[in-house]
Amino acid sequence: MSIPLVEQSTEEKLVTLKDVSWEQFKGIEAQLLDNHNVRLSYLSGMLEIMSPIGEEHESVKRTLGYLLEAYMRELGIRFYGRGGYTLEEPGYASGTPDESYSVGTKREVPDIVIEVIITSGTINRKDLYKPKKVPEVWFWKSNSIKIFRLNEQREYEEVDRSGFFPDLEPTLLLRYIAMPDQYDAVQEFVQTVRNELNR
Repeated sequence: MSIPLVEQSTEEKLVTLKDVSWEQFKGIEAQLLDNHNVRLSYLSGMLEIMSPIGEEHESVKRTLGYLLEAYMRELGIRFYGRGGYTLEEPGYASGTPDESYSVGTKREVPDIVIEVIITSGTINRKDLYKPKKVPEVWFWKSNSIKIFRLNEQREYEEVDRSGFFPDLEPTLLLRYIAMPDQYDAVQEFVQTVRNELNR
């Protein structure tokens, strides 16, 4: 079965600056505080400025979030949506995921962060979350979902499925993310999940 694709555009612009001190980064961040169309990422002297966030970026982000939340509700899994709040390791790293969730219990550091990648940058985004020991980092890019789980050596390794949702096949999510109507996508996904549970 072929997976429908999400049409991608090149609306996003990315600028990378090197040898930026933490203090300089915080100054730039303060200047752009009210500009919600700009996203900053900082890792060990490298600063990425992404602007603007395109329509399909937002659509994929929200649809994937709705699907995951529907899945957790159907299975009776407690969760806490953390949204796109910034995770920082002062002096070294600062990254803002598109979505994030605590699973089971609300924690300061989320269990899952989700990144929707339309335009690839220089910074390895997994390294942004390693200092905080985020257990899983999910990437949607070019109509695929990749999941990376933090191992005992504190390195991210790619896994086939989430450790939090071992029965959820990522390709199932892709099928519904690509549907043109977001509401219908979530409704049909919920019905599919219910059918699986009632087998």
